[in-house]
Amino acid sequence: MSSIILPEDPFHRRLHHVAPAGLTTETAQTGGMTRRAAVSGATVGSSRLWMGQTHVAPGTVSANHHHGDSETAIYVVSGTPSFVFLDVDAEEPREVRIDTKPGDYIFVPPFVPHREENPDPGLEAVVVIARSTQEAIVVNLPELKWTGPVRTTA
Repeated sequence: MSSIILPEDPFHRRLHHVAPAGLTTETAQTGGMTRRAAVSGATVGSSRLWMGQTHVAPGTVSANHHHGDSETAIYVVSGTPSFVFLDVDAEEPREVRIDTKPGDYIFVPPFVPHREENPDPGLEAVVVIARSTQEAIVVNLPELKWTGPVRTTA
């Protein structure tokens, strides 16, 4: 009797469980913070999503960076991290600081240079991150100014 190999059934694949001990730092990093991947192509075989945690030590400022064409959603778990970006639509470009607390969300559009800061001298900040790309795209920058392609549509 021969076995028949059927095409993969998208309705009956297995779920993946990633416990805290399964998070990995084998992902793109930026100075001043530690990213830990939970859901990625490498960890669970995802093809369109990346999700993980970022830890920012007390009194730390990350390097400036952006995430390429990836949209990034951030949920603040603990601490009071700040997110800083350059407002180029202002009369004169200026840094804008968004101070957050646990329960807050931040959305970072594609290609927007930013940095994370943890002004608290005694408490680590922890956030959960979801990205619209399968891997964590991180482009570290010397400053908050992006010199790449210019946006031509809203």
